[in-house]
Amino acid sequence: MDSLGVVVNPIAGMGGRVGLKGTDGKLEEARRRGAEPRAPERAREALRSLHRRAPDVAVYTAAGIMGERAVRDAGYEPIVVYEPTTDDAAPADATASADDDTDSSDASSPVDPATAETTAADTRAAVRAFLERDVDLILFVGGDGTAVDVADVLEETAGDETPMLGVPAGVKIYSSVFAVTPADAGRIAAEFDRAADREVNDIDEDAYREGEVRSQLEAIVPVPVAPDVQSSKQVSSGSVDSLAAGFAREVDPERTYVFGPGSTVGTIERELEIDPSPLGVDVWRDGEVLARDAAESDILDVLEEPATIVVSPIGGQGFVFGRGNHQISPAVIDRADEIEVVASGAKLDGIDALHVDTDDEAIDEELRGWLRVRTGRFTTRLVKVV
Repeated sequence: MDSLGVVVNPIAGMGGRVGLKGTDGKLEEARRRGAEPRAPERAREALRSLHRRAPDVAVYTAAGIMGERAVRDAGYEPIVVYEPTTDDAAPADATASADDDTDSSDASSPVDPATAETTAADTRAAVRAFLERDVDLILFVGGDGTAVDVADVLEETAGDETPMLGVPAGVKIYSSVFAVTPADAGRIAAEFDRAADREVNDIDEDAYREGEVRSQLEAIVPVPVAPDVQSSKQVSSGSVDSLAAGFAREVDPERTYVFGPGSTVGTIERELEIDPSPLGVDVWRDGEVLARDAAESDILDVLEEPATIVVSPIGGQGFVFGRGNHQISPAVIDRADEIEVVASGAKLDGIDALHVDTDDEAIDEELRGWLRVRTGRFTTRLVKVV
Protein backbone atom coordinates (compact mmCIF):
# COMPACT_ATOMS: atom_id res chain seq x y z
CA MET A 1 0.00 0.00 0.00
CA ASP A 2 1.37 3.39 -1.04
CA SER A 3 -1.41 5.73 0.11
CA LEU A 4 -4.59 5.87 2.14
CA GLY A 5 -7.30 8.31 3.07
CA VAL A 6 -8.18 8.83 6.74
CA VAL A 7 -11.45 10.35 7.92
CA VAL A 8 -12.59 10.62 11.55
CA ASN A 9 -16.14 11.13 12.78
CA PRO A 10 -15.20 13.10 15.92
CA ILE A 11 -18.51 12.53 17.72
CA ALA A 12 -18.81 8.79 17.07
CA GLY A 13 -19.51 6.79 20.22
CA MET A 14 -20.17 9.78 22.48
CA GLY A 15 -23.61 8.49 23.42
CA GLY A 16 -22.42 5.13 24.71
CA ARG A 17 -21.28 5.66 28.29
CA VAL A 18 -24.05 8.11 29.00
CA GLY A 19 -26.69 5.54 28.11
CA LEU A 20 -27.96 6.92 24.79
CA LYS A 21 -27.09 3.77 22.76
CA GLY A 22 -25.97 5.98 19.88
CA THR A 23 -25.28 9.59 18.98
CA ASP A 24 -27.40 10.03 15.83
CA GLY A 25 -29.71 12.96 16.54
CA LYS A 26 -28.71 12.94 20.21
CA LEU A 27 -25.46 14.90 20.24
CA GLU A 28 -26.73 17.78 22.37
CA GLU A 29 -28.27 15.36 24.85
CA ALA A 30 -24.99 13.43 25.00
CA ARG A 31 -23.12 16.64 25.75
CA ARG A 32 -25.65 17.60 28.40
CA ARG A 33 -25.03 14.27 30.11
CA GLY A 34 -21.29 14.88 30.12
CA ALA A 35 -20.27 12.65 27.20
CA GLU A 36 -16.65 12.76 26.16
CA PRO A 37 -15.22 12.03 22.69
CA ARG A 38 -13.58 8.66 22.11
CA ALA A 39 -13.04 8.64 18.33
CA PRO A 40 -9.96 10.93 18.20
CA GLU A 41 -7.93 8.75 20.59
CA ARG A 42 -8.98 5.57 18.79
CA ALA A 43 -7.89 7.17 15.53
CA ARG A 44 -4.48 7.92 17.03
CA GLU A 45 -4.16 4.35 18.29
CA ALA A 46 -4.90 2.93 14.84
CA LEU A 47 -2.55 5.32 13.07
CA ARG A 48 0.31 4.70 15.51
CA SER A 49 -0.09 0.99 14.86
CA LEU A 50 0.06 1.72 11.14
CA HIS A 51 3.08 4.00 11.48
CA ARG A 52 5.11 1.31 13.26
CA ARG A 53 4.69 -0.91 10.20
CA ALA A 54 4.38 1.54 7.30
CA PRO A 55 5.99 4.88 8.22
CA ASP A 56 6.41 6.01 4.60
CA VAL A 57 2.84 5.65 3.36
CA ALA A 58 1.21 8.84 2.04
CA VAL A 59 -1.76 9.80 4.25
CA TYR A 60 -4.51 11.99 2.81
CA THR A 61 -7.01 13.34 5.30
CA ALA A 62 -9.51 16.03 6.26
CA ALA A 63 -8.43 19.07 8.24
CA GLY A 64 -8.40 19.39 12.00
CA ILE A 65 -10.38 17.00 14.14
CA MET A 66 -11.60 15.01 11.13
CA GLY A 67 -8.20 13.39 10.72
CA GLU A 68 -5.32 15.85 10.38
CA ARG A 69 -4.54 16.00 14.10
CA ALA A 70 -4.57 12.26 14.65
CA VAL A 71 -2.44 11.70 11.54
CA ARG A 72 0.13 14.21 12.74
CA ASP A 73 0.12 12.82 16.30
CA ALA A 74 0.88 9.37 14.90
CA GLY A 75 4.06 10.63 13.22
CA TYR A 76 2.88 11.27 9.66
CA GLU A 77 2.90 14.53 7.73
CA PRO A 78 -0.75 14.77 6.67
CA ILE A 79 -1.81 15.75 3.16
CA VAL A 80 -5.00 17.74 3.79
CA VAL A 81 -7.43 17.53 0.88
CA TYR A 82 -10.69 18.57 2.53
CA GLU A 83 -11.61 21.31 5.00
CA PRO A 84 -14.74 20.62 7.10
CA THR A 85 -17.00 23.59 7.68
CA THR A 86 -16.35 23.32 11.44
CA ASP A 87 -12.86 24.78 11.06
CA ASP A 88 -12.85 28.55 10.61
CA ALA A 89 -10.13 28.54 8.02
CA ALA A 90 -9.64 28.97 4.33
CA PRO A 91 -10.54 25.73 2.53
CA ALA A 92 -7.74 23.35 1.71
CA ASP A 93 -6.94 23.26 -2.00
CA ALA A 94 -9.26 20.47 -3.11
CA THR A 95 -7.82 20.70 -6.61
CA ALA A 96 -4.22 20.13 -5.55
CA SER A 97 -2.38 17.28 -7.18
CA ALA A 98 -1.93 13.98 -5.39
CA ASP A 99 1.75 14.83 -4.98
CA ASP A 100 1.04 18.13 -3.24
CA ASP A 101 1.97 17.73 0.44
CA THR A 102 1.31 21.33 1.43
CA ASP A 103 0.61 21.64 5.15
CA SER A 104 -2.60 23.61 5.75
CA SER A 105 -2.79 22.94 9.47
CA ASP A 106 -1.61 26.38 10.49
CA ALA A 107 -4.73 27.88 8.93
CA SER A 108 -7.12 25.76 10.98
CA SER A 109 -8.51 27.06 14.22
CA PRO A 110 -8.68 24.65 17.16
CA VAL A 111 -11.89 22.65 17.40
CA ASP A 112 -12.84 20.63 20.46
CA PRO A 113 -14.16 17.20 19.34
CA ALA A 114 -16.77 17.46 22.08
CA THR A 115 -18.25 20.51 20.34
CA ALA A 116 -17.47 19.58 16.73
CA GLU A 117 -20.36 20.00 14.34
CA THR A 118 -19.04 18.03 11.39
CA THR A 119 -21.70 16.17 9.45
CA ALA A 120 -22.21 13.15 7.23
CA ALA A 121 -21.81 15.53 4.29
CA ASP A 122 -18.28 16.34 5.49
CA THR A 123 -17.42 12.64 5.70
CA ARG A 124 -18.72 12.02 2.19
CA ALA A 125 -16.89 15.03 0.76
CA ALA A 126 -13.63 13.87 2.33
CA VAL A 127 -14.04 10.37 0.86
CA ARG A 128 -14.67 11.85 -2.60
CA ALA A 129 -11.44 13.83 -2.27
CA PHE A 130 -9.57 10.62 -1.35
CA LEU A 131 -10.94 8.80 -4.38
CA GLU A 132 -9.81 11.66 -6.62
CA ARG A 133 -6.28 10.98 -5.31
CA ASP A 134 -6.66 7.27 -6.13
CA VAL A 135 -5.80 6.09 -2.61
CA ASP A 136 -5.23 2.38 -1.97
CA LEU A 137 -7.46 2.24 1.13
CA ILE A 138 -9.98 4.38 2.98
CA LEU A 139 -9.53 4.11 6.74
CA PHE A 140 -12.48 5.61 8.60
CA VAL A 141 -13.08 6.07 12.33
CA GLY A 142 -16.67 5.82 13.52
CA GLY A 143 -19.61 3.44 13.71
CA ASP A 144 -22.16 1.93 11.36
CA GLY A 145 -23.53 5.32 10.32
CA THR A 146 -20.08 6.48 9.24
CA ALA A 147 -19.59 3.18 7.40
CA VAL A 148 -22.79 3.86 5.44
CA ASP A 149 -21.52 7.34 4.50
CA VAL A 150 -18.23 5.93 3.18
CA ALA A 151 -19.92 3.05 1.37
CA ASP A 152 -22.42 5.38 -0.32
CA VAL A 153 -19.59 7.38 -1.88
CA LEU A 154 -17.84 4.23 -3.05
CA GLU A 155 -21.05 3.10 -4.71
CA GLU A 156 -21.45 6.49 -6.43
CA THR A 157 -18.42 5.65 -8.54
CA ALA A 158 -19.38 2.71 -10.71
CA GLY A 159 -16.65 0.12 -10.81
CA ASP A 160 -14.59 1.72 -8.01
CA GLU A 161 -12.96 -1.10 -6.05
CA THR A 162 -11.13 0.95 -3.42
CA PRO A 163 -11.36 -1.02 -0.16
CA MET A 164 -12.53 0.51 3.10
CA LEU A 165 -11.72 -0.45 6.69
CA GLY A 166 -13.30 0.80 9.89
CA VAL A 167 -11.64 1.73 13.17
CA PRO A 168 -14.39 0.89 15.69
CA ALA A 169 -15.48 4.00 17.58
CA GLY A 170 -19.28 3.95 17.52
CA VAL A 171 -21.78 2.56 19.99
CA LYS A 172 -23.40 0.05 17.67
CA ILE A 173 -21.05 -1.70 15.28
CA TYR A 174 -22.98 -4.38 13.41
CA SER A 175 -21.18 -4.16 10.05
CA SER A 176 -18.44 -6.58 9.02
CA VAL A 177 -16.16 -3.81 7.75
CA PHE A 178 -14.45 -2.99 11.08
CA ALA A 179 -11.26 -4.28 12.62
CA VAL A 180 -11.66 -5.87 16.04
CA THR A 181 -9.61 -3.12 17.72
CA PRO A 182 -8.01 0.17 16.60
CA ALA A 183 -4.54 -1.39 16.79
CA ASP A 184 -5.74 -4.25 14.58
CA ALA A 185 -6.99 -1.70 12.05
CA GLY A 186 -3.55 -0.14 11.76
CA ARG A 187 -1.86 -3.51 11.36
CA ILE A 188 -4.36 -4.70 8.75
CA ALA A 189 -4.02 -1.47 6.77
CA ALA A 190 -0.24 -1.88 6.68
CA GLU A 191 -0.16 -5.57 5.78
CA PHE A 192 -3.22 -6.50 3.68
CA ASP A 193 -2.69 -7.71 0.13
CA ARG A 194 -6.24 -8.41 -1.05
CA ALA A 195 -9.84 -7.46 -0.36
CA ALA A 196 -13.17 -9.26 -0.36
CA ASP A 197 -16.79 -8.13 -0.29
CA ARG A 198 -18.38 -7.64 3.13
CA GLU A 199 -21.58 -6.15 4.52
CA VAL A 200 -22.38 -2.65 5.75
CA ASN A 201 -25.39 -2.79 8.07
CA ASP A 202 -27.10 -0.05 10.04
CA ILE A 203 -30.03 0.10 12.42
CA ASP A 204 -32.77 2.56 13.34
CA GLU A 205 -31.34 4.21 16.48
CA ASP A 206 -34.71 5.46 17.74
CA ALA A 207 -36.15 1.94 17.52
CA TYR A 208 -32.95 0.60 19.12
CA ARG A 209 -33.40 2.92 22.10
CA GLU A 210 -36.88 1.44 22.54
CA GLY A 211 -35.51 -2.10 22.55
CA GLU A 212 -36.16 -3.08 18.94
CA VAL A 213 -33.31 -3.97 16.58
CA ARG A 214 -34.13 -3.13 12.97
CA SER A 215 -30.98 -4.00 11.07
CA GLN A 216 -30.79 -3.32 7.35
CA LEU A 217 -28.19 -4.23 4.75
CA GLU A 218 -26.99 -0.93 3.30
CA ALA A 219 -24.12 -1.92 1.01
CA ILE A 220 -21.63 -4.57 -0.07
CA VAL A 221 -18.10 -3.18 -0.20
CA PRO A 222 -14.52 -4.43 -0.57
CA VAL A 223 -12.69 -4.81 2.76
CA PRO A 224 -9.13 -6.04 3.47
CA VAL A 225 -8.99 -9.78 4.12
CA ALA A 226 -7.64 -10.45 7.61
CA PRO A 227 -8.60 -12.63 10.59
CA ASP A 228 -9.06 -9.55 12.81
CA VAL A 229 -11.89 -8.04 10.77
CA GLN A 230 -15.04 -8.57 12.80
CA SER A 231 -18.10 -10.49 11.60
CA SER A 232 -21.57 -9.04 11.22
CA LYS A 233 -23.81 -9.27 14.27
CA GLN A 234 -26.00 -12.35 14.08
CA VAL A 235 -29.20 -13.22 15.88
CA SER A 236 -28.51 -16.28 18.00
CA SER A 237 -30.85 -19.13 18.75
CA GLY A 238 -31.21 -21.59 21.56
CA SER A 239 -33.17 -21.62 24.78
CA VAL A 240 -31.71 -19.80 27.77
CA ASP A 241 -34.55 -20.58 30.18
CA SER A 242 -32.58 -23.22 32.08
CA LEU A 243 -29.55 -20.92 32.16
CA ALA A 244 -31.67 -18.16 33.69
CA ALA A 245 -33.18 -20.53 36.25
CA GLY A 246 -29.73 -21.76 37.27
CA PHE A 247 -28.40 -18.24 37.61
CA ALA A 248 -31.37 -17.12 39.71
CA ARG A 249 -30.96 -20.07 42.03
CA GLU A 250 -27.41 -18.96 42.86
CA VAL A 251 -28.04 -15.24 43.37
CA ASP A 252 -26.32 -13.83 46.46
CA PRO A 253 -28.52 -11.25 48.26
CA GLU A 254 -25.39 -9.46 49.49
CA ARG A 255 -24.14 -8.84 45.96
CA THR A 256 -24.83 -5.98 43.57
CA TYR A 257 -25.54 -7.19 40.02
CA VAL A 258 -24.93 -5.10 36.91
CA PHE A 259 -27.00 -6.61 34.11
CA GLY A 260 -25.83 -5.78 30.59
CA PRO A 261 -27.94 -5.43 27.44
CA GLY A 262 -29.39 -8.22 25.34
CA SER A 263 -32.09 -10.87 25.33
CA THR A 264 -30.05 -13.52 27.15
CA VAL A 265 -29.38 -11.30 30.15
CA GLY A 266 -32.95 -10.02 29.91
CA THR A 267 -34.22 -13.57 30.42
CA ILE A 268 -32.21 -13.78 33.64
CA GLU A 269 -33.66 -10.46 34.80
CA ARG A 270 -37.20 -11.65 34.16
CA GLU A 271 -36.46 -14.82 36.12
CA LEU A 272 -35.56 -12.50 39.01
CA GLU A 273 -38.83 -10.58 38.46
CA ILE A 274 -37.02 -7.55 37.06
CA ASP A 275 -38.51 -5.70 34.11
CA PRO A 276 -35.36 -5.34 31.97
CA SER A 277 -34.73 -2.02 30.26
CA PRO A 278 -34.68 -2.32 26.46
CA LEU A 279 -31.06 -2.91 25.47
CA GLY A 280 -29.91 -0.95 28.52
CA VAL A 281 -27.96 -1.66 31.69
CA ASP A 282 -29.75 -2.31 35.01
CA VAL A 283 -28.29 -2.48 38.51
CA TRP A 284 -30.02 -4.74 41.09
CA ARG A 285 -29.44 -6.02 44.60
CA ASP A 286 -31.58 -8.25 46.82
CA GLY A 287 -34.86 -7.69 45.00
CA GLU A 288 -34.40 -3.95 44.41
CA VAL A 289 -33.59 -2.23 41.12
CA LEU A 290 -31.04 0.44 42.04
CA ALA A 291 -30.68 1.91 38.55
CA ARG A 292 -32.55 1.21 35.33
CA ASP A 293 -31.26 1.92 31.81
CA ALA A 294 -28.24 3.34 33.56
CA ALA A 295 -25.42 5.48 32.24
CA GLU A 296 -21.87 4.92 33.49
CA SER A 297 -22.29 7.59 36.19
CA ASP A 298 -25.57 6.06 37.38
CA ILE A 299 -23.92 2.67 37.77
CA LEU A 300 -20.98 4.06 39.71
CA ASP A 301 -23.32 6.01 42.01
CA VAL A 302 -25.07 2.85 43.26
CA LEU A 303 -22.41 0.19 42.80
CA GLU A 304 -21.45 -1.43 46.09
CA GLU A 305 -19.06 -4.32 46.58
CA PRO A 306 -19.20 -7.22 46.21
CA ALA A 307 -20.42 -6.75 42.66
CA THR A 308 -21.01 -9.00 39.65
CA ILE A 309 -21.26 -7.85 36.04
CA VAL A 310 -23.50 -10.09 33.92
CA VAL A 311 -23.04 -9.88 30.14
CA SER A 312 -23.62 -11.98 27.04
CA PRO A 313 -21.39 -11.89 23.95
CA ILE A 314 -22.73 -10.39 20.73
CA GLY A 315 -23.84 -13.15 18.38
CA GLY A 316 -21.44 -13.77 15.51
CA GLN A 317 -18.91 -11.22 16.80
CA GLY A 318 -18.12 -12.47 20.30
CA PHE A 319 -17.67 -9.06 21.92
CA VAL A 320 -18.18 -9.15 25.69
CA PHE A 321 -17.26 -5.50 26.32
CA GLY A 322 -16.88 -2.58 23.92
CA ARG A 323 -19.85 -3.07 21.60
CA GLY A 324 -23.26 -1.81 22.65
CA ASN A 325 -22.50 -1.76 26.38
CA HIS A 326 -20.13 1.18 26.82
CA GLN A 327 -21.99 2.12 30.01
CA ILE A 328 -20.09 -0.80 31.58
CA SER A 329 -16.89 1.21 31.40
CA PRO A 330 -13.37 0.38 32.62
CA ALA A 331 -14.23 2.18 35.89
CA VAL A 332 -17.27 -0.07 36.38
CA ILE A 333 -15.32 -3.21 35.50
CA ASP A 334 -12.57 -2.21 37.91
CA ARG A 335 -15.10 -1.88 40.77
CA ALA A 336 -16.59 -5.36 40.20
CA ASP A 337 -14.93 -8.42 41.69
CA GLU A 338 -16.76 -10.89 39.42
CA ILE A 339 -17.77 -11.06 35.77
CA GLU A 340 -20.35 -13.63 34.68
CA VAL A 341 -20.60 -14.29 30.95
CA VAL A 342 -23.73 -16.13 29.85
CA ALA A 343 -24.78 -17.51 26.47
CA SER A 344 -26.73 -20.34 24.92
CA GLY A 345 -24.72 -23.19 23.45
CA ALA A 346 -26.08 -22.24 20.02
CA LYS A 347 -24.69 -18.72 20.31
CA LEU A 348 -21.25 -20.00 21.33
CA ASP A 349 -21.25 -22.45 18.42
CA GLY A 350 -21.11 -19.44 16.09
CA ILE A 351 -18.25 -17.71 17.93
CA ASP A 352 -14.60 -18.70 17.57
CA ALA A 353 -13.37 -16.53 20.43
CA LEU A 354 -14.51 -13.75 22.73
CA HIS A 355 -13.28 -10.16 22.39
CA VAL A 356 -12.92 -7.08 24.60
CA ASP A 357 -12.36 -3.48 23.51
CA THR A 358 -12.92 -1.21 26.52
CA ASP A 359 -10.67 1.78 25.67
CA ASP A 360 -8.36 0.67 28.50
CA GLU A 361 -5.56 -1.66 27.43
CA ALA A 362 -4.74 -2.68 31.02
CA ILE A 363 -8.35 -3.75 31.60
CA ASP A 364 -8.45 -5.54 28.24
CA GLU A 365 -5.27 -7.45 29.06
CA GLU A 366 -6.61 -8.43 32.46
CA LEU A 367 -9.77 -9.82 30.85
CA ARG A 368 -7.96 -11.88 28.22
CA GLY A 369 -7.41 -15.60 28.67
CA TRP A 370 -9.69 -18.59 29.22
CA LEU A 371 -13.14 -17.79 30.55
CA ARG A 372 -15.86 -20.12 31.79
CA VAL A 373 -19.16 -19.18 30.13
CA ARG A 374 -22.42 -20.33 31.69
CA THR A 375 -24.56 -22.10 29.05
CA GLY A 376 -27.27 -23.80 31.14
CA ARG A 377 -28.56 -24.56 34.60
CA PHE A 378 -25.50 -26.64 35.46
CA THR A 379 -23.34 -26.41 32.32
CA THR A 380 -20.44 -24.16 31.36
CA ARG A 381 -18.00 -23.97 28.47
CA LEU A 382 -14.43 -22.71 28.36
CA VAL A 383 -13.94 -20.01 25.73
CA LYS A 384 -10.85 -17.91 25.15
CA VAL A 385 -10.92 -14.10 25.33
CA VAL A 386 -8.42 -12.74 22.80
